[in-house]
Amino acid sequence: MTNRSEITRLPERGSRHRETINQILDAAYLAHVGLCVDGQPFVIPMLFGRREDSLLLHGSSASRLLRDLGTGMPACVTVTLVDGLVLARSAFHHSMNYRSVVAFGNARVIEPPRAKIEALRTISEHMMPGRWADARGPNKRELSETTVLEMPIAEASAKARRGPPADDDSDLGWPVWAGVLPLATAALAPIPDPTLADGVAVPDYIDRYAAARPAAA
Repeated sequence: MTNRSEITRLPERGSRHRETINQILDAAYLAHVGLCVDGQPFVIPMLFGRREDSLLLHGSSASRLLRDLGTGMPACVTVTLVDGLVLARSAFHHSMNYRSVVAFGNARVIEPPRAKIEALRTISEHMMPGRWADARGPNKRELSETTVLEMPIAEASAKARRGPPADDDSDLGWPVWAGVLPLATAALAPIPDPTLADGVAVPDYIDRYAAARPAAA
């Protein structure tokens, strides 16, 4: 471990326990991937998957940024889950309840077709468990147009805030409501494709998606 992943601001909210980190990664939908090319920082939102201690990323083979990322340059991947708005009596103490991970590593391109397909399966199953078995798998052309990267997590840290506002004692009598407005991402009723053939039912794994989705503790 280096000071890259050290939490200096409110360290009591942080953790380097891999189980905690993995729980948050597995509950997140979207990763933001940061890299620096020729002195210019870039941050790319990407779907991802996790396989043991590695993150799996993919995108278009035409993407210059993905090609640069695949050369092994240092990268930083972050995910954040917002759990609530913390409304304090003072403007200063307003905050959010959240869970986040910052991970560092160097990505490499996955070249063998079988390995690429397996990585894509992991990413697909992260988004919607059970979907890969139903959907048509990628063909040769689609594989050639897709870059798949693996980034072993060299080091990472998690940080979270929970609980009510931290108002100053002198503000506790201020006559305004204070507390937490919880927020959650929820699966709503599925909307069928207008071109869907008659008689094609919604799969069971979509109906039970909310229960199947992992949640961080």
